[in-house]
Amino acid sequence: MKTNKNHNIITLQDADLSYYPKYLNQEKANYLYNIFLKDLAWEQHYIKLFGKTIAQPRLSALYASNTRTYKYSGLQLSPKAYTEELKQLNELVSELTGHEFTHCLTNLYRDGNDSMGWHADNEKELGNEPTIASLSLGMERNFQLKHKINPDLKHTLKLEHGSLLIMKGSTQEFWKHQLPKTKKAIGSRINLTFRTIF
Repeated sequence: MKTNKNHNIITLQDADLSYYPKYLNQEKANYLYNIFLKDLAWEQHYIKLFGKTIAQPRLSALYASNTRTYKYSGLQLSPKAYTEELKQLNELVSELTGHEFTHCLTNLYRDGNDSMGWHADNEKELGNEPTIASLSLGMERNFQLKHKINPDLKHTLKLEHGSLLIMKGSTQEFWKHQLPKTKKAIGSRINLTFRTIF
């Protein structure tokens, strides 16, 4: 699988971000989008918020090269074994970053009503200064960041079909990110987030 390693460094205080807008060519991105949409074990998960049980506004599934569970937002997910396509992508992003990833948390945003709220990927299982590789397939969505201490520091990035965003260093310590809802009539987006569970 060929990839495009041309990238942009996103210069933000207390962060280390690299964005590869055309990491996968359109043909490969289309192929993987269709395969993952059909074949991944998408599930609806529920979380407790202010004492109420609510459905997460997206579908998700966890895959890994081992059997370690992943805990976040009050959930504990057990991974399924990597598919061949996820295994290949894991090897590619591991080679690119020099970081060995073990898990891939996949999310399916079915339309503009599906979203991800403000959070940082800072669970204990991810270790200090985790590296997260986030691959986007499908409809473009806005990815927003805000500094935890300085409210004036904000950034919005449009994540393209076939793009790869690498977050590492102190990013999760100092920044939160979200994928907000949109009123636009749009199709679905798949997000693959490769990470290491210790």
